[in-house]
Amino acid sequence: NCCQTSRESETMTSIKVVAQSSALNSLPSSYAYSANRQVAGASDPDGSLPVIDFSLLTSGNPDQRAKVVHDLGKACEEWGFFLIVNHGMPETLVEKVFNASHEFFNLTEEEKKEFEGKHALDPIRCGTSFHNANKGNVLLWRDYLKVFSHPEFYFPNKPAGFSELAFEYSERTRKVARELLNGISESLGLEGSYMDEALDLDSGVQVFAVNLYPPCPQPDLAIGVPPHTDHGLVTLLMQNGVGGLQVQHNGKWLNVNALPNSIMVNTGDHLEIFSNGKYKSVMHRAVLNNSVTRITLVTPNGPSFDTSVSPASKLVDNKSNPPAYKSMKYKEYLELQQNTPLDGKPCLDRVKVKGE
Repeated sequence: NCCQTSRESETMTSIKVVAQSSALNSLPSSYAYSANRQVAGASDPDGSLPVIDFSLLTSGNPDQRAKVVHDLGKACEEWGFFLIVNHGMPETLVEKVFNASHEFFNLTEEEKKEFEGKHALDPIRCGTSFHNANKGNVLLWRDYLKVFSHPEFYFPNKPAGFSELAFEYSERTRKVARELLNGISESLGLEGSYMDEALDLDSGVQVFAVNLYPPCPQPDLAIGVPPHTDHGLVTLLMQNGVGGLQVQHNGKWLNVNALPNSIMVNTGDHLEIFSNGKYKSVMHRAVLNNSVTRITLVTPNGPSFDTSVSPASKLVDNKSNPPAYKSMKYKEYLELQQNTPLDGKPCLDRVKVKGE
């Protein structure tokens, strides 16, 4: 139904245009999310969120590395979410990418339509709300640009200079993700390179995504992105100084108050599959405000398209710890996810081995 999806999106106005309408003083009914379901509020975390000093992973000091690998494993197992500091991403680059992202969303509707994309796995997709998974459902208060940045790099040719900035940003975040995944592999009791080789990370899929959440007249009634988990292994996220990310921890929703120049990292479905359920993908959502535009840079990192992902053979034992997930090609999982309502963990449920 990709053709049907494209017809729908041609008539859908970007949320940026809706938000800037002078007549807008209350929420359009098509965006009323909490009228359809009970949305629990969120609180600030009682304790501090896990913080990983990335420089210790690369310091060459074995004692420091052992400690940070242990901390990484604990963060993945207990939270599925952590902040990384001292990651080496230049603040000037990050600021330039945010500025260029803003310029991209300021292009005319006609210009952005050139990059619309028609299918879930098109290398460049620009749009609003969330593809056909939202058909017959509420609209999301979000515009987005999503491109595949690895193993091949694709990008819109407007605005000038954005592509070069995004390429450097993608390369740098990818290096950070690979180093994190080596540490996570070790935290599972495997060799650092085990995940790398088993999932063909040299050809691993990376997505560069930008989300724009304009001010919303009734932010408590709408949603930026509903509760969901990410595909892939780890997702790296940076925001333009405006909060809005909430993660689920021990059944409660918590606000994420990021440290300046930190990268937020959450575990994805394929890390849950690979670890045979030891490290679960974390539910998270994006909420709105009524005063300022929030922009997020999101880079999910996963296996190669053609890798069939299943629990690591070294982590399963058919008697004491049997595989809890079936094998599925990463590309097939992505297609499944793009055609499934973005709410909860429906795709992961499809590959779980059902009990007797």
